[in-house]
Amino acid sequence: MTTPYEPMPEDWQRALCVVAHPDDLEYGPACAIARWTAQGKFVAYAVVSRGEAGIATMDPEATGAMRAEEQLRAAAAVGVWDVDFLGHPDGVIEYGLPLRRDLARSIRQYRPDVLVTINFYERWRSGDWNTPDHRNVGVALLDAASDAGNPWVFPELVDEGFQPWAGVRFLAVGGSPESGHAVDVTEGMDAGIEALAAHAGYLASLPPDNPMADVAGYLTTKLTHFGERFGNVPTMPFEIIGV
Repeated sequence: MTTPYEPMPEDWQRALCVVAHPDDLEYGPACAIARWTAQGKFVAYAVVSRGEAGIATMDPEATGAMRAEEQLRAAAAVGVWDVDFLGHPDGVIEYGLPLRRDLARSIRQYRPDVLVTINFYERWRSGDWNTPDHRNVGVALLDAASDAGNPWVFPELVDEGFQPWAGVRFLAVGGSPESGHAVDVTEGMDAGIEALAAHAGYLASLPPDNPMADVAGYLTTKLTHFGERFGNVPTMPFEIIGV
């Protein structure tokens, strides 16, 4: 018997969502983000790259500009107005001190209660191999949550005006195969669909038989399936990791 999801804690006010690429949040987590902003919570995005290596038939500079603009529209659709692009190279994002420093800076800047990201384990739920960008960003984010609160790690950030912040309670990993919590996204579905549809240029580059060709159908089917473990409502699952 499949264990039901537990409700994700929502007794917090500020979240920072950190992902490798434009569009990473729009395959489900954005529906939860729409719910949270409607509750009056503050949510910001830190996108590690501009996704410039994501379209093989398009020049990277043009791709990055297009995908960044699409991400801004997608964020606005779910009530997010603070979106930073950290400028790491798409496709070859490396785990290391530069990435940890940039993520610690973002955490100190926005001072969130909660961090949000997507699955960064080796495999997706399907069993397919996950990308190195996703894997490296997720691990670096966990480390940066600790770095952000330590005044003796990256002391140059204090010189830049970013004081330590040790207030992060947990990391919520959207779509993790280890998910044990979930969010009812009934009220966020329409905004989440609009957010994914905002990536029209990128989605048009995918094979014509990909499931995202029908944005509304794709998200509705996916989140309805997850809801079988959460009261049969549209649902976004998360793994909660204490930091």
